[in-house]
Parts: sequence; structure tokens; C-alpha cells
Amino acid sequence: MSSPRTTETLSTYEPATGALIAELPVGDVSTEVTTARAAWAGWAMTPLAERIETLRRFAEIVRARADAFADLIARETGKPLWEARTEVDTVIAKVAISITAQAERAGERFTDQPGGGRMALRHRPHGVLAVLGPYNFPAHLPNGHIVPALLAGNAVVFKPSEKTPATGAFLVECYHAAGVPDGVVRLLIGGPDQGRALAGHDDIDGLLFTGSARTGLALNRQFAEQPEKILALEMGGNNPIIVWDDPDLDAAAALIVQSAYTTAGQRCTAGRRLIVEDRLFDPLMTALTGLVDRLILGAPHDEPAPFMGPVIDNDAADHLLARVEELVTSGAKTIRPLERISPDRPLLTPAILDVGTVAERPDDELFGPVLQVSRASDFADAIAEANATRYGLSASLISPSRERYDAFWTGIRAGIVNWNRPTNGAASSAPFGGIGWSGNHRPSAYYAADYCAYPVASAESDSAAATIPIGLRPHS
Repeated sequence: MSSPRTTETLSTYEPATGALIAELPVGDVSTEVTTARAAWAGWAMTPLAERIETLRRFAEIVRARADAFADLIARETGKPLWEARTEVDTVIAKVAISITAQAERAGERFTDQPGGGRMALRHRPHGVLAVLGPYNFPAHLPNGHIVPALLAGNAVVFKPSEKTPATGAFLVECYHAAGVPDGVVRLLIGGPDQGRALAGHDDIDGLLFTGSARTGLALNRQFAEQPEKILALEMGGNNPIIVWDDPDLDAAAALIVQSAYTTAGQRCTAGRRLIVEDRLFDPLMTALTGLVDRLILGAPHDEPAPFMGPVIDNDAADHLLARVEELVTSGAKTIRPLERISPDRPLLTPAILDVGTVAERPDDELFGPVLQVSRASDFADAIAEANATRYGLSASLISPSRERYDAFWTGIRAGIVNWNRPTNGAASSAPFGGIGWSGNHRPSAYYAADYCAYPVASAESDSAAATIPIGLRPHS
């Protein structure tokens, strides 16, 4: 008698408490891709107007389930409930923004041609697209790929992060409840093995990725020999903030805190390097440390509401603590330490390190509440320091001078360049992407329509009418 088959499961836990949220069955990659492939043609042939209405119903489904959705996001990521609610809001808003972007960037165009006929521009979906989602925005960021992919007529196989699978499952259920056919959006639960298998599956037509540079670089190498497949990479950043001239220092401190510590520093656009005009260093540190010391840290549902919660898990916390210790050993001065509040949970205090005396600073994205500070006496040197990174996602200047901002905008290497605003919080109504190790020139958000379909140019005429005016022998 054969033994019963066991189903592998993936468990997900609350970072703030360690409580079990769910155990979800690990999926089979080939089954999910095959199912999506079978459903794709029918969805692609569905009129655009019907696809639009389906996605509008999805937005309303999410709106109706917003409280439960936000609660789950907060528990599974550890982010404060107020922030989880803003994530749900962005999921809803993405639909209207994507409909506008689809029409503007991937709509149909017809132009009359001299001598008759017309030139037509239309866009076709790729087919089956794989989406690999991150844990820091487990609903908003994959949704930013999936909604435009569906509008364009693609089918999707979505693998959420193994650290936030329950949020991914909730998101997919909302698509299905809205009337997106089950085969058109498939949920693949699993870990790195399932992610690698999905990325390497012969029957996907492309991959839309949000995550670390290390994984993105591996995908870029893998897809280098597959030019027939679309690859959109949205990776990290080692993002600089420059403070110059004489801004309001309290306002500057608030912008720095928003940049460095929102979502416990777990944003690809988080401010990681602060470069300060030398004469402003001491007064700015006074304002900044005074504000940091007032930040409330805690679990998602705590009252009063915390500004930031834990990082995603104990492994992430251990990694950050080890990296900060390496910087301190290399000569960094601790202005505010990175400390674990609870010995067995990943809730960390916001750290500020003066790294001006560290000879060789690692060009790494420390994905957590760690801000590295240095000084500069010349603005050109400050820009050079800001550009001293392989990444190029986001950069911000805090200064009252428009002339200074013009020089900053011209000189900085980044896909998002802000003035007297945080490095994070980019609008979905604008393109979102970077250069260098931050992406592969496939910006998402408003420009996601560009990589979800490909343009087809057609020369058209209602009837066949043609002559060959030159190069023919006379009739015999």
C-alpha cells in the first residue's frame, strides 16, 4: 500500500509578534504556466473596454475589502496600520492611472499617408508574463505590474515573496472576484526554487521583477540569451540626499526622516546616504537626532500609532546589525546606534552613522533603518559623492536655491530627482525607474504600459493598388 502524498506548505508569520498567519500550499510551476497559457488567448481577444471594466470592478472589490486587506498587509510586513492603509489606497488608484497610461502610451493611432492609405499603430500583448513580487510592498508593487499587464491582454503567473505570500493570495482573490478569469491570473506560492523555475520556464513570454540588485543581475544574465522575452527589472538604490545652503533645518530633518526611516527603511527609494554642507553639519545633526529620538517604534496596531515597525524578519535584522558593526569597525562614528529593541523580534532603532572617516565605504543597499552621513565643503564634491554608486534610482536636494537645484538636476545620476521632497513616495502618475544597478531602462508605474505590450506598425489600404514605375522591360 502506497503512503499518502504530502503537500509541501509555506508558512508566513507576523514580524512584530512571531504569530503564525497562514500555511499555504506550495504551487507547481509548470501547472500554473500551462494554465495561464491555455487562458491567455481568450483574454487577449476580450475587447479592451471589457478588460477595463473588469479592472474597475477589481478596484471596487479592493475598496470593499480595504480594512481586511490593510490588516493583513500590516500583520504580514510589520508596517504600521496607517501605512498599510495607504498601500491599499495605491492598489485601488493604480487602476484608473493604468487605464489612462494604456490609452496614452499603448493606444491605437492612425495617420493618413500621401497617395492614399494609412499608417496604423497598434499594440499586442506578449502572452504569459511572470511577475515576481517583493515583501516591502507586497500588494502595491506586484499590482503595479499586473494591472497594466492585464489591460494589455496578457495572462500573468504571480509569485509573491515567500515572506508575504498571504498578501499575494489576497490580491489574486480580488482579481478573481472581480471577474478576471481564474486562468488569466495564477498564484504561485513558493520560495527561491519556485522563483528560479518560473523565471527559467520555456513557456513564459517575459518576466516583470521587483527586488534586490543581486537577483536582478542574475535574471539579466539569464535573459541575455533570450531576446525574444521581455524583462523589466525594478531593483534597489543607494540613494543620496544633499543638504545645502540654508534650508529650514527642522523641515530638512523631517524630510530626511521620511526618506530614511519610512517602512523601517525598507524602500528601494529610501534615503541611505546624507551629504551635508560642512558648516551645516552640527546644527542639522541636532535637529535630526532630536526628531529621530521622538519617533515611536512598535507593532502595526499599537496605540499611539508608531512611525515605523520592524524589518521583515530576524534574518534581515541580523544582517543589518552585522553590516553596521562592520562600518563601525572600519571607522564610522555612531551618532545613533542600530539596536534591537526585543531580543527575539526584528524591531530596530533608527541608526545614524558618520562615515566621513571610513576610507572605503561599501556601495551596498542596506535595506533597513540605517542612514550614513558625510560632509562636503564644495557642491561639486557633494554631487560627486552622491554619484559614487553603481545604483541610480532616487536622489534629493534640500536647498532653498533654484539655481542649486538646476545644477543638481543636471549633474546627478538617477531616474528620480527631487527638490525639497523626500527620496521616496514617487507618484504612480509618473514613470518609476532608475539607471545602473537600479533597473534596465524599463521604468514602471505610468510607463508600465510600455513593457506590457509591443508596438505593431501597419501600412494599410482598403484595396490593392500598386504599380512598378521603374526597372521593368517593355511589354513584348
